[in-house]
Amino acid sequence: MKKLLLLLIPVVIIGGLAGCKGKGSQKVTLQLFHYKQEIVTGMNEIVQAFSQKYPNITIETETIPNDAQTVLKARLVAGEAPDIMMLQAYSTVFEYAQAGYLLDMTNEKFMENIVDGAKTAVNYEGKLYAMPLDMAAIGVVYNKDIFTKYGIEVPRTYSDLKKATQILQSNGVTPFAVSIKDNWPLGHLFSMAHTASIGDGLIPWIKSMNDGTGSFASADMNMIFDVFDFYKANGGDKAMELDYNAQTSNFASGNYAMMVQGLWAYGSSKSLNPALNAGFFPFPFFDDASKNKLYADTDSTLAVSANAPKANIDAAKKFLEFLTSPEGAAMIVSKARLLPTVKGADVSSMDAPFQDLVKYVGDGVVMPWAFSMWPTVVFETSKSALQEYYSGQRTKDQMITYLDDLWKNK
Repeated sequence: MKKLLLLLIPVVIIGGLAGCKGKGSQKVTLQLFHYKQEIVTGMNEIVQAFSQKYPNITIETETIPNDAQTVLKARLVAGEAPDIMMLQAYSTVFEYAQAGYLLDMTNEKFMENIVDGAKTAVNYEGKLYAMPLDMAAIGVVYNKDIFTKYGIEVPRTYSDLKKATQILQSNGVTPFAVSIKDNWPLGHLFSMAHTASIGDGLIPWIKSMNDGTGSFASADMNMIFDVFDFYKANGGDKAMELDYNAQTSNFASGNYAMMVQGLWAYGSSKSLNPALNAGFFPFPFFDDASKNKLYADTDSTLAVSANAPKANIDAAKKFLEFLTSPEGAAMIVSKARLLPTVKGADVSSMDAPFQDLVKYVGDGVVMPWAFSMWPTVVFETSKSALQEYYSGQRTKDQMITYLDDLWKNK
């Protein structure tokens, strides 16, 4: 448990910006593809700071928030790879590394500035093919003022959570600000519930799925879909019409008590309501409190196209050097509001929900980010299928069969 804490908040600051400021070198324009819509402004500020140090390097950013990996894969297959691309950890990195799309960064000096625990997510056959950018968690972001007003304690069990929603409903407060029109939050909730149900058997289960002998039915699918039904029922009358922007603005309004999201969504809400007083806790899937853990792991990564021109590759490396420097890490915290993977990064200025995350990690109350270990096509396709479950186009049993077939035919 202590080792997990040290992964996030080590006390020794190392790093530094390698290389010169690019003066006298040829002018290069890089394409940076990412999917985090909540960091658009922050990333642009980071890029501007980098360009001031390297005036001959221009970085053009593109944000694709929904189905980003599907869009990116099509471009890679077409030979139109961005110079720098944001990838989900684990399976996506491994798949693209195997296909030869990604630059091997194993021996790059800036990779020494990344905490060792984050590198597993980008290690394919002993080589590192992306730079882990941030660590994150998905759970329940809650409004502390609402909880205090109605005497609600942080739920530690599923029964506690149900009781809390009853109190909120009886007082005219919508329990959950939801995002169902955008499919990716549903994918996160499903994978979180599935991982919780599988528990310590996660890695053997993934192996069985890859061998063609496993099934999603190995998990407690009744529990999972009960949670799904409960979530929608407590998301207000227009739950199916709400997207990510509506979810974060609704939570920021103070009229919704909770949202099931990653902490990136808290940052979006906080920007709309600077007075927002929030906290963070694991979604309690079980009535046994000891089984309820926070869904936390390496989140996004940045990879460099192996097929980019040499000048672009060299320039992209300088950007990753900048991000892993003390200055870059500080900007990841202050501008993007992400928890950086850089050794010694100071996260003390981050708000209470991030401190909650650090505590859960320090206490060892975490489970791995399993959706990143699923084949990319399974996770990406499952998200739309979950919307179809909500709209009545698929039953629970049909979902299980569909997901099993997706994995077998990946």
